[in-house]
Amino acid sequence: MLPLKSYPKISIITPSFNQGKYLEETILSVICQHYPNLEYIIIDGGSTDNSIEIIKKYEKHLSYWVTEPDEGLYNALQKGFERSTGDIMAWINSDDMYHRKCLFTVSAIFNSFPELKWLTGYNTFFNEEGQVFTYDNEPYQQRWSKWRMYALKGKFIQQESVFWKRTLWEKAGAKINVQYTLAADLDLWMRFFRHERLYSCAFMLAGFRFRRENQKSNQQRGEYMEQVEQIVGREKDINKDALNSFMRQLMIIMLRIVPFGKFNERLAYKVLQLPRKIVFSLEKGFILSKR
Repeated sequence: MLPLKSYPKISIITPSFNQGKYLEETILSVICQHYPNLEYIIIDGGSTDNSIEIIKKYEKHLSYWVTEPDEGLYNALQKGFERSTGDIMAWINSDDMYHRKCLFTVSAIFNSFPELKWLTGYNTFFNEEGQVFTYDNEPYQQRWSKWRMYALKGKFIQQESVFWKRTLWEKAGAKINVQYTLAADLDLWMRFFRHERLYSCAFMLAGFRFRRENQKSNQQRGEYMEQVEQIVGREKDINKDALNSFMRQLMIIMLRIVPFGKFNERLAYKVLQLPRKIVFSLEKGFILSKR
């Protein structure tokens, strides 16, 4: 293993409330990384199930934890981030999980590309039993920009796979906007886009768990989309991007009508200003894709 100074400190926050059914798997997905410079914080909202028993079981691996009433997920996250000190930041919800060696991958990518300020991985998902799967034909090779976010096509950045530098967090206001009870993650991404491009990588970092019950992202989809529209509309106004966004979407529609094969795809990447993807090379390690 490399010297400790070679590994930037990574701060991970897990907000939790009555998620005892899945919480242990989440915790193990973090601490079993065996990442040598980890700051792991759990903010519990006063759970009444077996969550506290689980947290205490692993408290020697935690930098800090607390259980107390809070004002919901995003309030808990804000409390956690205010206590954090890492150079790289992220959160993993109490039913989602990281993939093996994820934190080492994130560390190596940030070290390889000093200009990179935030990163997202390949979209993966878990079912209730913890079995991992993916969806085929994800558009644009899962690459993102503010122009793509403006399109509002119902595809969004996978929160659990996003990691960012503290310097970017501070530039963006160093806060989770609790005004948005369902879409505060998207609000944070859009504020990040004001300052830096988001780079995608071809590596599996984390997965979102689908559940049949008590999952706000499914049960309150309509309200979530209303908040998304508010956030995107705000950003278009702040950045004076409305006309520019409309013209770019018009160009994308024209590219779909006129069949130019792979040339269309390349032009679409340029129109949407999608950064090159971070991929693996056997000879060179982490590199940027050619296009």
